Amino acid sequence: MRPSEEGALKLHRKHGSNDAIVRHCKTVARVSMILATELQSQGKAVDKEAVLAGALLHDIGRNRAQTVRHGLEGSLLLKEEGVDEKVVEIVRRHVGAGLSAEEAKALGFPNLDYIPRSVEEVVVCFADKMVDGVKVRPFEEEVKRFVRKGHDVPRLMALRERVRSELGKDPEGLIFEKIKESD
Repeated sequence: MRPSEEGALKLHRKHGSNDAIVRHCKTVARVSMILATELQSQGKAVDKEAVLAGALLHDIGRNRAQTVRHGLEGSLLLKEEGVDEKVVEIVRRHVGAGLSAEEAKALGFPNLDYIPRSVEEVVVCFADKMVDGVKVRPFEEEVKRFVRKGHDVPRLMALRERVRSELGKDPEGLIFEKIKESD
């Protein structure tokens, strides 16, 4: 099952997501769809339905964990709900700029892949890094947050470079341009 927008919101309600989580997920979905729509307009293969569902549900695991584990918990919850595997993978792989096998092992996570690899996974992971709460912010703010927290900045920069390479242009400029046009 691949939830529609309304179906995703029903899953949030069913699993107790608060308004802040839902609003954040909606903002990440908006940014994700800007990127996915641009990719599609360039003739690139992107599953926009999976991007939308994955973005809307990416933080549903915050009802179970307020740590980096929320991606894993969300993916397990969605798997229990019978959600499409592509959406489940987007949710599991969106935390940080992905987690290496060593990081996942140190956290006690199951031996799975936590690195965003498909274009859909990369789009949602990157969009999440552009959003703080409901605010779309400059990418540099996320870089500073990664530095403060001691996270893997080179992996974060590689994520942005992957999106830039897929788009053939600066993703941040595109996002702010499209948001300005729609507001």
